[in-house]
Amino acid sequence: MSARCRDSEDGSRCDSADERDLPCCADGLASARLTIVVGDAHFSEEKRFLVQSCDYFRALYRSGMKECRQDEIHLKSLRARGFLVALAVLRGETPVLDADDIVEAIECAAFLQVAPLTKHLVHLVDSDNCLLMFHTAAIFGLMDLYRAAALFIRDAYADMEAEVEKSLPAELVSYVESLTPSSFVAVGAHVTCGVDETVHAASRTVCYLDEEANVWKVLTDLPPEASTSMAGVTVLDNKLYIVGGVHGLHRQVVDSCFCYCVATNTWSRISSPAQLRCNLSLVGSDGRLYAIGGEYDRKSMSSVEAYDVETGRWEFAAHLPRPAAGAACTKAMGRVFACLWKPMETTEIYEYVSRTDEWRLVTTLIRHQSYGHCMVGHRDKLYVVRNGPSDDFLRCLMDRYDLTSGQWSSLPGHFGNSKGSLFTAVVRGDSVLTLNRTATLEFAVDGETWKPRRQMKGFPRSGSVWTFLLRLPDARTLP
Repeated sequence: MSARCRDSEDGSRCDSADERDLPCCADGLASARLTIVVGDAHFSEEKRFLVQSCDYFRALYRSGMKECRQDEIHLKSLRARGFLVALAVLRGETPVLDADDIVEAIECAAFLQVAPLTKHLVHLVDSDNCLLMFHTAAIFGLMDLYRAAALFIRDAYADMEAEVEKSLPAELVSYVESLTPSSFVAVGAHVTCGVDETVHAASRTVCYLDEEANVWKVLTDLPPEASTSMAGVTVLDNKLYIVGGVHGLHRQVVDSCFCYCVATNTWSRISSPAQLRCNLSLVGSDGRLYAIGGEYDRKSMSSVEAYDVETGRWEFAAHLPRPAAGAACTKAMGRVFACLWKPMETTEIYEYVSRTDEWRLVTTLIRHQSYGHCMVGHRDKLYVVRNGPSDDFLRCLMDRYDLTSGQWSSLPGHFGNSKGSLFTAVVRGDSVLTLNRTATLEFAVDGETWKPRRQMKGFPRSGSVWTFLLRLPDARTLP
C-alpha cells in the first residue's frame, strides 16, 4: 500500500512506501538517517525510527515541507538531556530520572508529543516527585501526566496536605481537592447464583471500606451468572473486570466474563478468552487485560491471552515459561511481573515485555520450603510475600527485589499473626492495605520496613478475598 503527501514547497511530490500507517515524504526513508541538533548536542537517528515513535516527526514527514529532505534539523526549544531521555524510552529502556531529568523530559514529551515518554513519566510518579510532575505538567500542558500526578497526590493528601498548599498555586490545589480519592474495595469468592437462591444472592456483594466511619458498605451486587471463585479479578481504568471462575460441584469453568463501570453503576458482559480458564491471574495494563495461566480440566496451563478493551477482542500472547495456576502477579513502574515457583524452594520472577511479546526472566529467589503467595509493586521494588517454614503456614515472611539495583533483601520481622496475614495486598501511595475477617491493616512503606499504621474493621467474609482500589462516585450517592 502506498501513500502520497501533498506538494512540497518546490512543487515536487514525495512518494512513500509506508508500512500500515507509517507516514513519510522523504525518499529512502527506510535507510536514511537524520541528525537532530539540540543545543550543543548532535544526535544521529534513523528517520523511520523517529517517524514510527514520535508524533512530531510523523507530522513533519507528512507536511511536505523542505525539512522532509534535510539531513539535519535543529530543535531550538529543547534541551539535550530531555531528548536523550526520550530516545532511551523509545528504545525500550526504563530510565530512573532525577528532578532535572523530569523537568526536561516533560518539556520534551510535550513539545515532540512522545507518547511513550509521557507514559513512562506517569509510571514514575511517586511521593518524592509528584508535586514536581504535577506543576511542570501543568506548565507544559502534558495532560495525561497532569491528571495522573494529581490523582496520586489526592490519594496521599492526608500525608501531603501541608506540602501541597505550600508548594502549589491555589488553582492546582483546588483541582487536586476536587478529585475523588481511591477507596479500598473487596469481594469474596462466590460461585454463580440461580434465580431462586435469594439467600445466597444476598451475600454476593462488592463492598468498599468507608474509612471515616470504619465500616464496610455495599457498592454493588454481582451479576447472577458471575463467579469470583477461582476467577481472575482486576481493575483497569477504574473499571472492575471478572474473567473465568468455576461453578457447580465439579468446578465447571464459567464462560461468562463481566465488567463493572463505577461511573454508571452498571455491569456488562465482555467476550471470553478463546481458552476458558479458572484459577488464573488477571492483570490490567495500558488498555489491555492479561489472563495469565490458570487451569482447565484440572490441568495447569502456560497460555496467556490479552484483551484489548478498545476493540473488545482477545488474542494470544507469549506463553509463560511453564504452566502456572494462581501465580502471584503485579505491576511496578507500569511493567507486568509474574511470580512462578518450583515447589518448594525456588521462586522465579518474569516480566512480560509487550513490545517484543516475551516473558523475560528478571531474578530468582531461593528460600527453603517456601513459595510466594502474593506479590505487590511499590516504586521500583517488588515485594514477595511468602509462607514461613512448613510447620508455620500462617507466618508470612517478605523479600524485596530492587528493580534498579537488581538486589534482593529480606524485610525484618514477620507479617502473619492472629489478626491476619498478607495473602492479599493493595498499594495506595506509600501505604499497603490488607485484610481478613478480623482486621483491615494499613502499613506504611518506609525504607527497609513496612510499619503498621492503623487498623480498621475486617472484611466479614470467609474464604478467599479479592482486593483492589476504585474511585467511587460522591459518597452521598452510594448506599
